[in-house]
Amino acid sequence: MDTLFFTDEHNMLIEMISDFAKSEIIPIAKEIDQTSRFPSEVISKLGDLGILSIPVPKKYGGSGMDNVAYAAAIMELAKADASIAITVAAHTSLGTMPIVLSGTEEQKKKYVPKLATGKILGAFGLTEPEAGSDAGATRTTAERKGNNYIVNGGKIFITNAGVAGLLSFTAQIIEDGKNKGIGAFIIPTDIDGLTISEPEKKMGWKASDTRQLFFNNMLISESDMIAEPGEGFKIFLKILTGGRISIAALAVGTAQGAYEKALKYSTERKAFGKEINNFQSIGFKLSDMATQIEAAKLLTFHAAWKKDNGHDIIKEAAMAKLFASEAAMKITTDAIQIHGGYGYVKDYDVERYFRDAKILEIGEGTSEVQRLIILKQILKKVESLV
Repeated sequence: MDTLFFTDEHNMLIEMISDFAKSEIIPIAKEIDQTSRFPSEVISKLGDLGILSIPVPKKYGGSGMDNVAYAAAIMELAKADASIAITVAAHTSLGTMPIVLSGTEEQKKKYVPKLATGKILGAFGLTEPEAGSDAGATRTTAERKGNNYIVNGGKIFITNAGVAGLLSFTAQIIEDGKNKGIGAFIIPTDIDGLTISEPEKKMGWKASDTRQLFFNNMLISESDMIAEPGEGFKIFLKILTGGRISIAALAVGTAQGAYEKALKYSTERKAFGKEINNFQSIGFKLSDMATQIEAAKLLTFHAAWKKDNGHDIIKEAAMAKLFASEAAMKITTDAIQIHGGYGYVKDYDVERYFRDAKILEIGEGTSEVQRLIILKQILKKVESLV
């Protein structure tokens, strides 16, 4: 697989992140999970290394690498700790790329270099209490008043919300009492009228920052708009499509981390006088886990490669996200089973990987939504088969 998708630059990046994870992330992974502490010191160092801006063009202070490199980086981070991986993924693909892809040149020059270096983190506000899978049901409104907009509403389950300096979000644009469609804006998070809740108490991803946002007569300028009415939803759907590659990569890394723990344990634990991986019931689990990880990697890197080469990736990104997330859930479950009772206690890392895996089947579009997307895409091919 390395020779299929990777260049020497990719391999150097992975080696650098692997070394960083061993020295900076793995030693604190248990602590930040158990205390729900946001690891700002680690994120800052990742910014210094250029890991927060892998797919961002060099002209805006980014690393200027491709999406294959970005996916590989997220995998390597998630193998060590999923909370740190999702922080980087949400900042990059959701917090930064909307501006890179659809912002004005002035907006890009103002914000992207700060985001690229980690001077500020980015967050992305799409999900609402009644607009999750049905993202088009957005109820947040931005009513035009002269050259400004007054925003009311709220967002929920927003990653990085409490640590971000910049927020992009969607809203229904109201002009002269008429709904013009969904638009998108970017705002600094210290703006008047924005209230950020306390962190959510989550089952997994406990060291990532997830909060609810409330907009109360928030006054913003028309210059803060990054997508015109009616275009905001289309742009953010495009962002979500690319974001599914991030979640697929995160799932692969989570699965890989759990698998490696289980494989190592299977060589140390003995039963009935021999290592437990000598029993088919264990050995076959390990074989299936390794196979699923390789398949998920191929789907993920193929989607990233197609994106890098300008192809439509709606189907490929959905397939990668669906397969990788469900594989991660199965693999982390089997990793606990291989550990037996030890897998159920916090002294062993596999229970953390298990808790971190479940959200992968929900975020960035549930498994059910991914199947609908895939179905819609494959049905387009039916006529050519007749």
